[in-house]
Amino acid sequence: MEKYQLKLFVTGGSPRSKRAIENLRRICEEQLQGDYLLEVIDVLQCPQQAEKNHILATPTVIREPPMPTRRIIGDLSDTEQVLSALELQKHPPPPDAS
Repeated sequence: MEKYQLKLFVTGGSPRSKRAIENLRRICEEQLQGDYLLEVIDVLQCPQQAEKNHILATPTVIREPPMPTRRIIGDLSDTEQVLSALELQKHPPPPDAS
């Protein structure tokens, strides 16, 4: 399976940006279990990247391959909404060892 490629655009170290980074990393680790590449881009440091990707608000996540491109805006606190909007497939939970 090809790895998901995600770009998270944030604005500096604001609380909302930090929350989005934490939430997306948690979702990726729990649900994608390493099948992803995550790039965090600060629009204050790289405004050309924001312009190139048509970022109008932050935080914004873009999933590029596989096509079509998907994006979601917000602090990413709703796991199911993030998975649905970005069309990310969850890994099944590990079997119960009991």
